[in-house]
Amino acid sequence: MSEQLAGILPLLFFFVLMFGAMYVFTIRPQRKRQKEQEELLLSLKKGTKVITSGGLYGVVEEIADTSIVLKTESGALVRYAKMSVIARQPQQ
Repeated sequence: MSEQLAGILPLLFFFVLMFGAMYVFTIRPQRKRQKEQEELLLSLKKGTKVITSGGLYGVVEEIADTSIVLKTESGALVRYAKMSVIARQPQQ
């Protein structure tokens, strides 16, 4: 019985080690990015300069529950899904 247990312990240790590595290298960074995205969306207000996932640069004009209205450089107003905002524009 103890020989079987001795054969299983290294395998069990290996699986625990692999799960730990998977958590550190994939799950944890993904949760961090998700939290940063949620904080960005909650901090949006009128006048915030943002960049969308499609590469559109604009200024927030209006915020609704699931969408935002952006004013582009040409003055056009465009409605986007709130989740498409990926970053704030860097300060120039």
